Amino acid sequence: MSRLLLFDIDCTLIDTGGAGMAALKETARELFGADGPELDLAGSTDSGIVMGMLEHFGSDISRDEFYQVYLAKLVPNLAAFTGRVLPGVEALLAELDRSGAALGLLTGNIVGGAKAKIVHYGLADYFPMEVGAYGDDHHDRNRLGPVALARASAEYGRVFQAESTVVIGDTPKDIACGKAMGAMTLAVATGGFSVDELAAYEPDLTVSDLTRPEVRQILG
Repeated sequence: MSRLLLFDIDCTLIDTGGAGMAALKETARELFGADGPELDLAGSTDSGIVMGMLEHFGSDISRDEFYQVYLAKLVPNLAAFTGRVLPGVEALLAELDRSGAALGLLTGNIVGGAKAKIVHYGLADYFPMEVGAYGDDHHDRNRLGPVALARASAEYGRVFQAESTVVIGDTPKDIACGKAMGAMTLAVATGGFSVDELAAYEPDLTVSDLTRPEVRQILG
């Protein structure tokens, strides 16, 4: 366990085919009678998105009330929408698991949404939910890194340092989050940003997908 490897979920590990966005809009329609503002999900935290929705509608319901309805819609949507595990993910995670690597999630999803997604796509065995940080820990993604480090250190019984941690994600916000905590960053162009667009934010490595052999070099 020489390094702690913190993975984003959406468009890094999986593509839900729009199930998450649909669940958010369905929740807004049920609670407020309208879809709400245009949503930018790329690297955003669920708590930040929901805070924006509540402000937009001038609502005094709690975020927890919103999450309860959202999660009830997310689970059936995951089954109804056509999604997939992204290229190279399953082979990479199996290899890292065999090597004894310390894996965790660093995601804008609330913990319930993160669990629903990795369970649905068969990746839950690789990621102990006690490790990592989630969108209900803080609305600012750049504040999640220290949370993930503390939880990983507690779970694995050793102190992980930021400089020996790698944050893996598909957006500029993932890169910024890794840099904010002093970690290495691996950007993967399996979401809405190209290799060139991600490289402009100066991650330690940018790849087209997780099948690339150079991925093993930074994660080793």
